[in-house]
Amino acid sequence: MKKFLIYILLILNSVVSFSQEEIDTTKVDTTGYAQYYIIEGDTIPHEAIDLEEVVIMGKLNFEDKLARRRYLILRRKTRKVYPYAKLASDRLTELNNRLKDINSKRSKKKYIKILQKYMEEEFTEELKKMTRTEGQILVKLVHRQTGVTMFDLVKEYRSGWRAFWYNNTAKLFSISLKEEYDPINIEEDFWIEDILQRSFQANILDEQKTALDFSFYDLRNKWSGSKKTTSLKK
Repeated sequence: MKKFLIYILLILNSVVSFSQEEIDTTKVDTTGYAQYYIIEGDTIPHEAIDLEEVVIMGKLNFEDKLARRRYLILRRKTRKVYPYAKLASDRLTELNNRLKDINSKRSKKKYIKILQKYMEEEFTEELKKMTRTEGQILVKLVHRQTGVTMFDLVKEYRSGWRAFWYNNTAKLFSISLKEEYDPINIEEDFWIEDILQRSFQANILDEQKTALDFSFYDLRNKWSGSKKTTSLKK
């Protein structure tokens, strides 16, 4: 048995030595990921290594029970409205692709009305059940998924006058259709992004890439040193 253990240790040692000699992740960026690999003396950019990106989520820390409760409320609301934002993005992509094949202005207008009616019939009742804060999160997530605010979507596919009234009606319920998703500068939006990333990893939500330009690693590095989740709104 002793000889067998020594034999195993020798094999493990040779494997480690081989790994150190043949693959050297010598250049590392601030996130801890190698920029390139050196394999058998050849330098290979890390983009050439076809590996699926995995976001390592750290443990959440809360200063008190109230902070934890606020995060859980935000998580419940975010998970509830995200599928609608994802669907809005899918429908917008479908709409734009279809409009490319339609030359007539009249036919385009007709198709847009058909899609609008379909969307309204499919989701109006569900959207009516949303709370004020859920509605505002939805507005932000639509911007995350499409890169366009809900106000501009209404303005583009209906009319500027209609968008004006939609926005002012929403204001009566403390919802702005012009609201943008900004996890870089707004801490609550960062926590929404954190919730989304954790939900994607746990297969609770179906991931759809954001249309906005930001890195979750950069966001985490920025906000990790800031105050904890006590700043989350009720």
